[in-house]
Amino acid sequence: MAKRKTKSEDEVFQSALRMIAPGTDIREAISAILQSHMGGLICIGNPTRLARLSEGGVKLDAEMTPKLIYELSKMDGALILNEKGTRILYANRFLKPSPRFPTTETGTRHRAAQRFANQAKCVVLALSQRRSSVTLYCHSKRYNLDSVPTLINKGAQTLQTLEKYVETLRKTMRELILRELQDTVTIFDVCRVLQRAEMVHRIQNEVTPIIIELGTEGRLLQLQLQETVQPLKEAALVIRDYYRERTGVTADTVAERINALSQEELMNLGCISQALGYGPNPRSVDSYMMPRGYHILHAINRLQSQIIDNLVKQFGTLRAIIAANKEKLVEVDGVGEVMAERIRSGIALLIAQVSNTGDSL
Repeated sequence: MAKRKTKSEDEVFQSALRMIAPGTDIREAISAILQSHMGGLICIGNPTRLARLSEGGVKLDAEMTPKLIYELSKMDGALILNEKGTRILYANRFLKPSPRFPTTETGTRHRAAQRFANQAKCVVLALSQRRSSVTLYCHSKRYNLDSVPTLINKGAQTLQTLEKYVETLRKTMRELILRELQDTVTIFDVCRVLQRAEMVHRIQNEVTPIIIELGTEGRLLQLQLQETVQPLKEAALVIRDYYRERTGVTADTVAERINALSQEELMNLGCISQALGYGPNPRSVDSYMMPRGYHILHAINRLQSQIIDNLVKQFGTLRAIIAANKEKLVEVDGVGEVMAERIRSGIALLIAQVSNTGDSL
């Protein structure tokens, strides 16, 4: 029997946000509880573990419905739900987390919730009667849920910032393409593109939880986000074009290294150069760099990834691919005469665009 993959804390957190987003049954129950000026604790996680760290109450094992959650919240104790939040296992349950787990909260209910979530590795929703607010505890994470209007405003502002960073990324990508076709790419050009791409990626990570929390209310923001971050796919190909191949090192490995950089390290192009395998001093790379061709070839319409891989494997560099005649291209696995002509015309069109307009790519 295959071992079930354990979710990371971030994955569990995003799943929890989806579970309680507007349009879900749990969010409907939360809204009803707060509108009635009541509070409560809702624990969602592994039934065995949660039962072991709590006691008393009423065992139910009933299907979760917003109305039932609302009625049961009138009792003082916590509600225990299964991992998917589809069944109510216990009501009026007393939580008994260990005081060894730290808490930054002051109220009794929230202190117990934070400790319980950390110890039981589960999700706990603490509904405050006095403040009419909801605090989500997911393992060691703490997150305050905002109202829908607040979230929409926050998401729209973050997307505006994201669009500005994406425009800068597009500009640096256009400059890189120009240099690639002129054979004048330096390590600085490559690192600048990857630096801008990682900035865009990090802002995307900030707006994604907002959209998840909005649930059905965030569909338009989700569509806008998907359209905005399209250049990130191109940036990932830049890594494949320029990373230094070594045993055990792949393009994905390099992407993970860049993703792990601190904000201060990301501002240092030397750290990005080191992640690519060229050492911490970009100035030590004193020759022009030759791309493998992934980035440029993906810009040609209807060119499949497998054919691009075969072209790079056959010729090694973008310059060799551009210089290849039709007969040489046909020798590549998967490339016929029609495909060879399409490759040559696509590259010619790209070169013409760069020559004529420079930045209209």
